[in-house]
Amino acid sequence: MKKYRRWVQVFILLAIFIVGGITLADNLFSENTIPKVGSKAPDFTLPGMNGEQYRLSDYKGKIVVLNFWGTYCPPCVEEMPIIQNYYENYAADQNVEILAINENDPIVSVKAFFRQHKLTFPSLLDKDVVRREYGVMNYPTTIFINENGKIEVIFEGAMDEAFLSSTLAAIKSS
Repeated sequence: MKKYRRWVQVFILLAIFIVGGITLADNLFSENTIPKVGSKAPDFTLPGMNGEQYRLSDYKGKIVVLNFWGTYCPPCVEEMPIIQNYYENYAADQNVEILAINENDPIVSVKAFFRQHKLTFPSLLDKDVVRREYGVMNYPTTIFINENGKIEVIFEGAMDEAFLSSTLAAIKSS
């Protein structure tokens, strides 16, 4: 057994280098890049807390506001009434759709949060897939997508009413 020990060690070391090299090459040369302002928004399908499936491409021709949030995030809680006010008073008339994308909170928590804060816009349930695809690292992050599916603005942090209104107005006028 001792005479084969050296060959086993060499084989294991060689396997580690090969797997590491393949992983490194895949990361360096893969086509998966985080979308940026001006790029096409990656399509996705996510379940809503109401049981429906939501597909981003179904909203082509509308301005879409993707709001990545969590129930544990104080700035997210702070901006929710602003988003709700806009959704109730302006969204339909201005051809805007708001999709909140919750990250990994249990559906019971999301429903309780929406009930407690009297929120009525759609909240989608992500399991770390869309968040990663969009490169979202901080909460809240809001991504504004124009009628043609291109990303216009990526904003990290809590929005105020003036920012939300002016950003949407700028997208409409461009």
